[in-house]
Amino acid sequence: MERTTRYSKKREAILTALRQTDAHPSAEWLYQTLKVTHPDLSLGTVYRNLLFFQQQGTVQSVGVVNGQERFDADTTPHSHFVCTCCGAVIDLPKIPMDANLNQAVQSQYGFQVERHELTFYGKCKTCMQSKHFEEDVLS
Repeated sequence: MERTTRYSKKREAILTALRQTDAHPSAEWLYQTLKVTHPDLSLGTVYRNLLFFQQQGTVQSVGVVNGQERFDADTTPHSHFVCTCCGAVIDLPKIPMDANLNQAVQSQYGFQVERHELTFYGKCKTCMQSKHFEEDVLS
């Protein structure tokens, strides 16, 4: 028997907050942001709803950055850049996703590839311009 999903103001608020930012937030960030307007919101509710959204295909995980899983409401295939200094996660929509890569992996290794993700790691422009980064480079 299939379970029906009831409407929830908190669930709607979590998804709306996620869709209104390009910061690729963590559950903790969403919780802190929404706690002001939803004082009875729990961190567990945020985690459960993020899992629900992932299972529905509404949200995707971008991976763990600085110990926190980060989420993206844009589920279209696109690449990301993760700053190893400040933890920013930035969409790279202009980097083309290579469909031939899926076929190459299938041919070479015999896997059935459904999709792939491409993530770049390094220092963002802001961190490169900061004094902290300059000191790291000089030492």
